[in-house]
Amino acid sequence: MAPRCSSGVRYRSATTTSAPASSAVTSQVRLQHARLLLATCPQDVTAVAHRVGYDSPSRFSREYRRQYGLPPSRDAARLQPAAS
Repeated sequence: MAPRCSSGVRYRSATTTSAPASSAVTSQVRLQHARLLLATCPQDVTAVAHRVGYDSPSRFSREYRRQYGLPPSRDAARLQPAAS
């Protein structure tokens, strides 16, 4: 006969497999803030990366591209309103 799990164990294993890791949530929030900054006030991508908490601009660019499908500089150009 197979051992039975208590409901606490089942609940704990279900939440660890379905809930995103806190580092993933932090990353997502940072990237959302970066995208807002890039769209509303033209800045250097490196400055935005540092402002939202990334020490490495290359890591920021890599994660940004993974999240939004474009590198931050191209996405910023696409998001900013056209100059008159």
